[in-house]
Amino acid sequence: MSNVTYDFAGQVALVTGAASGMGLAAARAFAQAGAAVVLTDIDEQKLQATVADLTGAGHKVLGVAGDIADESFVKSLMAQTVNTYGRLDAAFNNAGIQSPAVETADVGSEVFDQVNAINLRGVWLCMKYQLQQMRKQGSGAIVNNSSLGGLVGVPGRAAYHAAKHGVIGMTKSAGLEYADRGVRINAICPGIIETPMVAGMLEGETEIMNEMMRDVPIRRLGTAQEVADAVLWLCSPGSRFIVGVALPVDGGYTAR
Repeated sequence: MSNVTYDFAGQVALVTGAASGMGLAAARAFAQAGAAVVLTDIDEQKLQATVADLTGAGHKVLGVAGDIADESFVKSLMAQTVNTYGRLDAAFNNAGIQSPAVETADVGSEVFDQVNAINLRGVWLCMKYQLQQMRKQGSGAIVNNSSLGGLVGVPGRAAYHAAKHGVIGMTKSAGLEYADRGVRINAICPGIIETPMVAGMLEGETEIMNEMMRDVPIRRLGTAQEVADAVLWLCSPGSRFIVGVALPVDGGYTAR
């Protein structure tokens, strides 16, 4: 639970990858701040459980299961959002996958293509259709989830880091396009956050992850709630002069 409060009453927020980890924390935070929330995830069962939980707490929620790498789905998702709530004020493009730690020469083409289809092309597709609505409104805020992997390199992660660097490039360019039209676009770069994805990495790639943890000045994992706090701030009037940033949320990892 965060002790930071925001007011999104009367607004509509969309979160991808919303059934677990950072997406779930952001979805809950937007809902608790008064927004109607549209949630999507490829895991339909987990998504339905999240929708039931938030609806049961009295929040306005629409859940739509699907794959953000599929353009027809993303287009339909935005149509359902507007048909249901009439607008879109905030979006957190969070959905993504990790790739196994593999030396660059040994990365399979299918792995590279899958990682980029979701982590880069998927973010672009979401942003594309979100912007079509936001430019009509003349307002909105988008936060794309990059990574510390968008700012630095880590051995064995070339495919993943290529996509996450690409997210920052898209964010900066699109941010410039829409800055004077009432739409702000920024990115966050989470460090090592306590999520199901990281839990799997800590278990399966213990040596690599322990080495990375030694380079976190704050000496602990981040929490999904701490990422959600950054997302809501970037979507709030408190950051109204912030455009095109790649904000590290990493306990100081990239400040070294």
